[in-house]
Amino acid sequence: MSKINKVVVLGAGTMGNGIVQVVAQAGYQVVMRDISDDFLAKGLKTIEKSLSKLVEKNKIKADEKANILGRITTATSMDAVSSADLIIEAVPERIDLKVKVFEEIDKLAPAHAILGSNTSSLPITAIAAATKRPEQVAGIHFMNPVPMMKGVELIKGRVTSQETLDKAVEFTKSLNKVPTIAMDYAGFISSRLLQAYCNEAAYTVMNGNSPKDVDDNMIYCANMPMGPCALMDLIGIDVCVFVMQICEEEFGPRFKAAPILKQMVNAGHLGRKTGQGFYKY
Repeated sequence: MSKINKVVVLGAGTMGNGIVQVVAQAGYQVVMRDISDDFLAKGLKTIEKSLSKLVEKNKIKADEKANILGRITTATSMDAVSSADLIIEAVPERIDLKVKVFEEIDKLAPAHAILGSNTSSLPITAIAAATKRPEQVAGIHFMNPVPMMKGVELIKGRVTSQETLDKAVEFTKSLNKVPTIAMDYAGFISSRLLQAYCNEAAYTVMNGNSPKDVDDNMIYCANMPMGPCALMDLIGIDVCVFVMQICEEEFGPRFKAAPILKQMVNAGHLGRKTGQGFYKY
C-alpha cells in the first residue's frame, strides 16, 4: 500500500470542511467534493473564516493561510477520487447513502486507495461490504469541531487489514491528532459513551433540574469542558436520538432515548442549528 499524498474528502458540510482544513494544514493536497458548487462555496468560506481566526490569534501567518488554501481544490464529480490515495467520506449519517457512495468510489478509486468513513455510529463492516476491497476500508471518525479536537477514532471493521489500520494511524498522527482504535460495534467508543452520558443528563432535566444547573455541575464538579445539555445542542438533538437508537438496537433498552429528547425532536427544537434546544440561540 503506497504512501498517502493526495486526499479526497466527500462532503463540504460541518465535518467535511473541517477535515479538509486540517488535512490541508498538514501539507496534503486535498480535494473537497460535494454535489453542488453552492455547498462547496459555503464549505470554502467556512475554512477561510477559520484560518483567518488562526491568523488573528497569531497561530499561523497570512502567507501560511494562503498556502493552506492553495492546497485545496473542489469538485462536484465523483471522478475526483480517481487519483486519490485516501478517500474520507463525510456524507449524512444514513447507511443507505453511505453504502451507495462506497459502491461508487470503489469503482473509481485506484486499487491501492484506502477508503475511510467519518461515521460516528454506523457499522464499518456493513459499509465495507459494499466494496470489493473491504480490507482497505476503515472508520476514520473525526470529532466536532475538527480543527480544535485532538482525537480521531479509528474503527477496525471485521475484515479491515492491519496494514490499512496502520496507515490510518500514521495519517492521523501526521495531522497532529491523537488516534484511538475502536472495534466495530454500535457507537464505537466515543459515541457510545457520550450518548449514555447525554441521555442520563436529559433524564435529570426531566426530573426537574435546569439544563444550566446540569451543565454547571458537570463543568465545575467533574471538570468537563462543556455541559451535556450544551453538548447535545451542539451535536443536534436529532443526531443524538439517532445514535441512541442505533445503540439501543445493539445493546438494549439502557440506550433508549429519554422521552424529553424525542419530544424536542418532534417540536423541531434540535439545538443550535434551529435556534432552540435546551437553550435558545
